[in-house]
Amino acid sequence: MFPEYSDVQKIAKETIEYIKTEIRPGMPLTEVRRLCEERMTLLGADSFWYWDVGAFVFAGDETTVSVSGREYTTSDRKIESDDIITIDLSPQIGDTWGDHARTIIIENGRVVKSIGEIENTEWRDGLLMEKKLHDKMTEIVSPDMIFEDLYFRMNEYIKDEGYINLDFMGNLGHSIVRRKDDRIYIEKGNKSKLGDVSYFTFEPHISVSGSKYGYKREDIYYFDNGVIKKL
Repeated sequence: MFPEYSDVQKIAKETIEYIKTEIRPGMPLTEVRRLCEERMTLLGADSFWYWDVGAFVFAGDETTVSVSGREYTTSDRKIESDDIITIDLSPQIGDTWGDHARTIIIENGRVVKSIGEIENTEWRDGLLMEKKLHDKMTEIVSPDMIFEDLYFRMNEYIKDEGYINLDFMGNLGHSIVRRKDDRIYIEKGNKSKLGDVSYFTFEPHISVSGSKYGYKREDIYYFDNGVIKKL
């Protein structure tokens, strides 16, 4: 493991925990983005690797939107007292990336601290499904598994559980590299082995067919002596 990657990912994780303490009903999403990017810079990030956007922020029915960073703009909508918010962070130090996303639930004007406390059944089930997907992925992967196999197996699992993949490219994650153009994806046709890359993300973006709400959970993973671990 390269310690510099752990350092940058720690910035993203700490920023998610920070913003949970700052989010309020009536706060514009542009302010959420500003606070996240400001916090990451304060914690040591010197840039944002994904199209210079440090925080991709969506709320309500925007959480089903999947768009390239090249085309992303933060909407001017404001957070409601009962709301669902997805935040995807891309801090960078030099050419070292972090990549971390969470869906946050607000009920009765306050951020819900644990999934089990979420009152809205649909939202609670969505976040529980995200956790199940990450657990399932860590159960089945090995360094010799190819990216395409992981793509097919996890998309089948998503479908079997009654959900759909919202990603605009249909993939479920990518390698963590030094340059954007060098990324390879958990997608159909990628015959590379997972063990061929130092780190990869797993970031299923899912919803239930016909629902206006989406869910995302992203972490970086790597193999240590053949055992999958989370950065």
